[in-house]
Amino acid sequence: MTSTSHSTAAEIHARMDRLPITPRHRFAVVAVGIGMFFDLYEVFLAGTLATVLGKEFGVTGTAQKLVLASAFIGAFLGAITLSRLADRLGRRRAFFLTLGIYSVFSVLAAFSPNVELLILFRFLAGVGIGAELPLCDAYLSDLLPARKRGRMIAWAYTLGFCGVPVAGLLARVITPHTFLGLEGWRWMFLLGGIGAILCWAMRRGLPESPRWLASVGRGEEADAVVRTFEAQAGALAPPEPVADTAPPKREPVRALFRAPWRTRTIMLWIFQLFQTFGYYGFGTLVPLVLAAKGYDVVQGLTFTALSFLGYPIGSALSIPLIERFERKTMIVGAALGMIVLGLAFGYSSSAVAIVLLGFGYTVVSNLFSNGFHVYSGELFPTTLRATGAGSAYSLSRLATAVMPFLLVPLLDSAGPTAVFAAIAGAMLIVAVDVAVLGPRTTGRSLADISSTAGPPAAR
Repeated sequence: MTSTSHSTAAEIHARMDRLPITPRHRFAVVAVGIGMFFDLYEVFLAGTLATVLGKEFGVTGTAQKLVLASAFIGAFLGAITLSRLADRLGRRRAFFLTLGIYSVFSVLAAFSPNVELLILFRFLAGVGIGAELPLCDAYLSDLLPARKRGRMIAWAYTLGFCGVPVAGLLARVITPHTFLGLEGWRWMFLLGGIGAILCWAMRRGLPESPRWLASVGRGEEADAVVRTFEAQAGALAPPEPVADTAPPKREPVRALFRAPWRTRTIMLWIFQLFQTFGYYGFGTLVPLVLAAKGYDVVQGLTFTALSFLGYPIGSALSIPLIERFERKTMIVGAALGMIVLGLAFGYSSSAVAIVLLGFGYTVVSNLFSNGFHVYSGELFPTTLRATGAGSAYSLSRLATAVMPFLLVPLLDSAGPTAVFAAIAGAMLIVAVDVAVLGPRTTGRSLADISSTAGPPAAR
């Protein structure tokens, strides 16, 4: 890349960060948020339907665990491969690929004649959806100005997390019935696939990330995209002067394990391995936990649906908070709150306490989730942003796939309290990890965050 293209890249950063929030930004937030809706709908679908599918196909033991794990195993592979493609070929192309793969195989899952094909199609749907959230984090971080970045990404996730109670409520309402000759659980997969196709069409109106275009030497295209935002912004102050530094270049994956990115990579990998047990452990296993507490399928789905209302509410509560508090502080505080509420949920036996504590847990867990999704999209430079976030996120998908094989036997042998004690231990590791190794990012430009990677004390 020539110095001229690099100068354009630096100017693109400055011009994007001086922008107010425009209608084009808002459209991107909505289009990305709807894609998140179907990702999160899919993530929580398996746990919601676990007891229903157990009765439908008579699956127990390893087969039941594979129904829970199959989409996450696929998501592990998808997060690694498709996130890297987003840094190599562009965010927009990767968006089309992720939703396209997911929608096709989610529809096929709806017509599975046996549990073996259901596991296969959910695995392939998971490949498509695996990179969706880290790609969304990278894309919106690229597109949004620094001072509004956290708040607008939180809006996208609030829209996305509406998919969680929708999955819970649909499971409660339609799984006991048959419509047009199809059992209710099949409609759950079919609706997810059809909705993703509509979202795929909506995303055709999204621009490519101008920061990514500039980082690969396509300065004229980047300039053209920025001008479409500036045209909607009205009068603008001159951009901040840009420093003359080395031209950006494509980085290999191994760059994540060299200075100055090694510490951040280690921090994020530890984080993603263990946060899964606190965040997805609750959403995926709560119907089975309720069954272990003695509630039948209908009661369990009702309690689950009520608890899941906390996901979008917690996400909405993060909107006014995420720019007021340092990201790492918010993540650590929410993790500690999840420990307290999870242990109380594990010990509780009354229906009222279970619903209230479950609701409280999901509210706090989404303060946690929105904080870390914004955070992971800020930690790496443009040329490694999707790769860094996606490779770490792939570990969370792998951990979620392994989780049923660890926590379901623990639930069967030792009960709900032991499960939530194990989750509390995992979340304590998360809190210490972020507190010690995590950099400060709130309100800082992406260029500034990237330029100051180093030992935590220096950040």
